[in-house]
Amino acid sequence: MSAGALQKIYFSAPGVFCSAGKNIGELWSCVCAADNSGIKKTRTLSGKEFFAARVEDQSLPNVNARLDMKIIRMEAAALFQIEDFIFEAKEKYGPERIAVCVGSCDNGSELSIAGHRTFFEQGSFPLSYTLENQCADYVATFVSESYGLKGASLAFTTACASSAAAISKAAELIRSGLADAVVAGGVDVASDTVLLGFDALESVSLQKTNPFSKNRSGITLGDGAAFFLLSRDNLLKSGVPVILSGSGQSSDAYHITSPDPEGSGAADAMQKALDDACLKAEDIDYLNLHGTGTRLNDSMEAKAVEKVFGSHRLLCSSTKSETGHTLGAAGALEAAVCWKLIQESAKGADKVPLQAWDGERDTELPDLNFACGNAATKVRVKNCMSNSFAFGGSNTVLILSAEDSYAV
Repeated sequence: MSAGALQKIYFSAPGVFCSAGKNIGELWSCVCAADNSGIKKTRTLSGKEFFAARVEDQSLPNVNARLDMKIIRMEAAALFQIEDFIFEAKEKYGPERIAVCVGSCDNGSELSIAGHRTFFEQGSFPLSYTLENQCADYVATFVSESYGLKGASLAFTTACASSAAAISKAAELIRSGLADAVVAGGVDVASDTVLLGFDALESVSLQKTNPFSKNRSGITLGDGAAFFLLSRDNLLKSGVPVILSGSGQSSDAYHITSPDPEGSGAADAMQKALDDACLKAEDIDYLNLHGTGTRLNDSMEAKAVEKVFGSHRLLCSSTKSETGHTLGAAGALEAAVCWKLIQESAKGADKVPLQAWDGERDTELPDLNFACGNAATKVRVKNCMSNSFAFGGSNTVLILSAEDSYAV
């Protein structure tokens, strides 16, 4: 059954927090200017330095949480921006009808590192350190506890597709009648553990990430949080109502880290999203690419885009070039960019999210229509696709549409 035949799923305005912007307005200004100044050199506990898009600790709010970590403070900063929607949904539907879906790759690494450091230095863990410090579900539990939400509380750890998968599942919960509204999104931190882990895989760029360039050399990691309230009714007080018109998921079933080099799983997820939305490839006005900047990811994604879109040269860009790769938060953060693009385009604005790169095309890849330089949209943007292709071949694709132009 297609999305068009089912309950519409409405997005609230997003709450976002990352190095490229502490709210959706700041993030939008950054991606439209191809501003990657939030990516800076950082030194890890090993002494090794990397470029990373980290958020300064002092910019984060204090939180009343059972586990006080940077990842939770970042989550709180993004949630604060949408809490009026949460309060309205509680009043309208009741707390038992509001669920939580959060994507993240981190499982308390900040507390885990501190606990293990004490163990190696003193021979025992601190008394305050328990197994709960490593629970991957706390990013979801924190939301439920903070706002008194009694519906399902679900955490997703499907690597870089985590928050996109969380949004897709949120829609399923609403359409199935298990919830009337869902707080959905993701949060992650570019901790030293993460940086050194990706470095061990030889995936981290020595320069700022340069997606789809012939000179690309890897990922730039970043901190990020992005959340929406998804609901069966439009709770947006101004602007164009935006719906999740389609989503698609697939698995490469190929390798634990490397994607299928031909992009077959990625193409399958994109086509499933189009089918779910009852849209054709030419209906998509903008594509937010996964675009990590690695040799393998960008190659397979370009092939997948060509398979699905053929001669339709839609504008596309990788906003990871400004935000860094925020891992489990990336799908939701990039959905927020798509949401804002639909809003601004409805007002007549022609700006689009730009790709910050050196402009050196890789001639071995399909020739995609990257939004860069003075790129602008000549038509109203009604439908946006956002790609999330994760380690392990876990693929999730979302399509966001302006409700007033969406009809099937």
